[in-house]
Amino acid sequence: MARLILFNKPYGVLSQFTDRGTDSARATLSDYIRQPGVYPAGRLDRDSEGLLLLTDDGRLQARIADPKYKAPKTYLVQVEGDVADDALEALRCGVRLKDGLTRPAEAERIADPELWPRDPPIRVRQSIPDCWIRLTLREGRNRQVRRMTAAVGHPTLRLVRWAIGEWTVEGLEPGAWRELDPAAGPG
Repeated sequence: MARLILFNKPYGVLSQFTDRGTDSARATLSDYIRQPGVYPAGRLDRDSEGLLLLTDDGRLQARIADPKYKAPKTYLVQVEGDVADDALEALRCGVRLKDGLTRPAEAERIADPELWPRDPPIRVRQSIPDCWIRLTLREGRNRQVRRMTAAVGHPTLRLVRWAIGEWTVEGLEPGAWRELDPAAGPG
């Protein structure tokens, strides 16, 4: 039977089991998950937090990670500035990036979510406000959320992937994981 693990990836952790990048050791999935044979279905940047799915089933991994299946990925994004309706509308219509126009996204301003504290905390500047948006994408370009918010004039301060499809990180503390039966559907 296929295995599916929901993991709340903390800030600063690589979405891989080994670090081949530098001489100084960085935190990896192996610091948190000691289950043989599972691999991440997609990626989450080192400076992003939240839901990462791992599985031992190649077909399930493709259905989760491959943009052709259009699994929606929902992010809670703290951005610099006070997001106006025109910026949200631009995100909803698609944003022109260096690698082309993004697909339309679902975008809305939200109240500050009740999340765990980030370690280290974001840089706060007294003279520049910030706010939160919920952004749902159906594609997965490299650093796409950060590039999209910057393109509409609101650089990302904190990025938390909250959901992939119906699976969410709700109830999982950073660094915690739980295993689900993928046949039973999202949990």
